[in-house]
Amino acid sequence: MGISNIISLLSGVALFLFGMQLMGEGLKKVAGSKLEIILYKLSSTPLKGVLFGTAVTAVIQSSSATSVMVVGFVNSGMMKVKQAIGIIMGAIIGTSVTGWILCLSNISGTGGWVELLSTSTITGIVALIGIVLKMSSKKQAQQYIGDIMMGFAVLMLGMQTMSGSVSVLKESEPFINFLTKFSNPIIGILFGMILTSVLQSASASVGILQALSMTGAINFAIAFPLIMGIAVGAAVPVLISAIGANTNGKRTAFVYLFIDLFGAIIWSFIFYILNAFLHFSFMDSTMTTVSIALLNTIFRLASVVVLFPFINLLEKLICLLFKETIEEDEIDEIDQLEERFIIHPTLAIEQSKSVLYAMAHKANKNLKRAISLLDEYNEDKFLKVLKVEDVVDRYEDRLGTYLVKITQRELTHDQNKEISKLLHTINDFERIADHAVNIAEAAKEIYEKSVDFSEVARHELDVIKTAVMDIVDSVIAVFESDNMEDAYRIEPLEELIDTFREEIKMNHIQRIQTGECSLNQGFVFNDLLTDYERIADHCSNIAVAIIELESDSFDTHEYLNNLMSNKNRKFQEYFEEYKEKYIL
Repeated sequence: MGISNIISLLSGVALFLFGMQLMGEGLKKVAGSKLEIILYKLSSTPLKGVLFGTAVTAVIQSSSATSVMVVGFVNSGMMKVKQAIGIIMGAIIGTSVTGWILCLSNISGTGGWVELLSTSTITGIVALIGIVLKMSSKKQAQQYIGDIMMGFAVLMLGMQTMSGSVSVLKESEPFINFLTKFSNPIIGILFGMILTSVLQSASASVGILQALSMTGAINFAIAFPLIMGIAVGAAVPVLISAIGANTNGKRTAFVYLFIDLFGAIIWSFIFYILNAFLHFSFMDSTMTTVSIALLNTIFRLASVVVLFPFINLLEKLICLLFKETIEEDEIDEIDQLEERFIIHPTLAIEQSKSVLYAMAHKANKNLKRAISLLDEYNEDKFLKVLKVEDVVDRYEDRLGTYLVKITQRELTHDQNKEISKLLHTINDFERIADHAVNIAEAAKEIYEKSVDFSEVARHELDVIKTAVMDIVDSVIAVFESDNMEDAYRIEPLEELIDTFREEIKMNHIQRIQTGECSLNQGFVFNDLLTDYERIADHCSNIAVAIIELESDSFDTHEYLNNLMSNKNRKFQEYFEEYKEKYIL
């Protein structure tokens, strides 16, 4: 085997890996952008985990990608280790699908119409249709199908290139002698592990084995230990992904290794003991691409079947090996922003939304905590307001950085719209927390200076305070539910709060002039009104972002100007409803 054959083999492997990735990405997009979310939400039991893990891996064509995703789930606290074990078992089965696709490379023709069934002809036709769909179709779904077809064509081309590069070896006696060494189970398993560790892909290793089988030099005795080694070596990319993960993340990564390792130990032990007594006649049977795909699937399926009843024991074993530290007892919502999810935009966006919801609720709770200080001041509660505001700031910083990273990926129209909504609203939720601090500081000033408002002033502050707490509650509910009807209710309430602010401010000035209230009271009173009005403004911004981005446009000033100049019936109806509810 000369240098040209080696280069040809390596180029075939490169084409194979690229084609598999391209086809997997296209399949994932056609299957739907919610694929990762389905895996997370519908894998509540080990059996469901196995089924959905198998299906998702068959679609994305990579058990490593599925398992790395699951490591992220567990690392962020979204999923338990036991739940993850089932999904990983499914991923181990699902990755064998690629081997069956590669069996198509065996198709050949002998001339005439039969020649149309040859691999090269089928690959050429698929590539031609794929490039036409990719380059000329305006529909995104058809472009994705073009990606799948192009990926398939490149995959087949890579397989043909590998097969062609090793075809000269079928007459090579040194090569035959070299292969016979792999009939030794230990050597075969170790070589399979090393090959897969280097290639970082079990499918590529199986593909190379299938290509070698076309020389007629691979028998069952050689293929079986190599298949077991390939399965164990597939754990390497998952183990690498666990670097920097917490204890549960590491546990999940090592589960992948343990399942394949235990499977290899159990079945090699059973098989070779039986063979010592029964002397299986098929050990010297020549393997084909189909028989290798079948052996790969049977081994993986058998490993999962024999280990599935012992999921609880696997969990206990992995937990004994990796002790949980005290610091990891609680996982904050912000830890859900897993870097591993960036390559899965739908999942990353879903987690960003979850974290922003948590941030919004923290800001709202802090606002109510600050407002309660106006009635009964407490120093510990005041310090708590300051502490939570720092937490909300940290959420804003981490979330903003994370979303920007997601925008660097290839996104669909809907994904871009979701990210725009999140980016446009993060600052408004954070500013609500800032105004909570201002209100808490005003409460401290009122307490320390013994400021006592008149009964009328207290009533007016109570009315606008209630309206403000209601608008914050409402806008968070709208943000979480995407309820467009309720989103249109925010602006009328915001305008009423603006009206209240001006009216209350004028009333207070009159009370100062008549001596009913003092000038000293006026400063802190106006500060509170300003904070209430600004909080309502931020709620308005959030609602406008939801409304405008839903219609694929974003121009807050234009929307509000149109709203003010053309107040429709609904706006007036809601405004009057709020006027009756909040009475000064």
